[in-house]
Amino acid sequence: MASIPLPTLYLSAKFSPISLRSTARNKSAFNSFAVKFTLLNSNPRSHKYVCRAASVVFRDLDADDFRHPLDRQNTLLLRAIPGLNEIGKALLGTVAEQVMLLENIGTSVLVGGNQLPELYQLMIEAAKILNIEAPDLYVRQSPVPNAYTLAIGGKKPFVVVHTSLVELLTRNELQAVLAHELGHLKCDHGVWLTFANILTLGAYTLPGLGGLIAERLEEQLFRWLRAAELTCDRAALLVAQDPKRWSSQS
Repeated sequence: MASIPLPTLYLSAKFSPISLRSTARNKSAFNSFAVKFTLLNSNPRSHKYVCRAASVVFRDLDADDFRHPLDRQNTLLLRAIPGLNEIGKALLGTVAEQVMLLENIGTSVLVGGNQLPELYQLMIEAAKILNIEAPDLYVRQSPVPNAYTLAIGGKKPFVVVHTSLVELLTRNELQAVLAHELGHLKCDHGVWLTFANILTLGAYTLPGLGGLIAERLEEQLFRWLRAAELTCDRAALLVAQDPKRWSSQS
């Protein structure tokens, strides 16, 4: 499949725990405060549900079909190293993923068909459009609007969204955030960018011109990080399919 020339999508929220208990059909309490998910529908900006009957599902969509050119170029360079992907997932998964998984199980709420079902459906729908298996989705109490994902090792990947982000965004905007995170999963950014960072840090230990080489690699890494974010903005646009359907109205 040829690359899809899509304009990039800019999300106003910056993306990068405390139990929840269900108190009513459309209301969930996060300890000292309540998040009314009905607000996702009664908000003047999003009071109408979006009909998804005509949404295009990309059944054969590959990550390289929507990658930013710089993201694709750097990923191909690392893919050329035999066994690097498998080794990285095995090594990193034993530490980073286990810590993050345990932390989120203990401090966040696992979203599902019976727990925050509307949010769950937004994830399922976005994953179907992007031709990716839906990861686990957790909601974590925090006053800082944020969302992040982790997928290293043999366990099921997961996405975490903060309660403040759920309160801040409309239904369509929230799905765009979820699609952005799915883009990171589909592109294996967690693995490839981690390796790039390790190579950069390793260059600093080289004698002679090591520092100069490392600075150059660091500059390229920052450019790649930004390109990876643009890749995931493209994934969000693939799910939105029309930016006017979800973008905030003044």
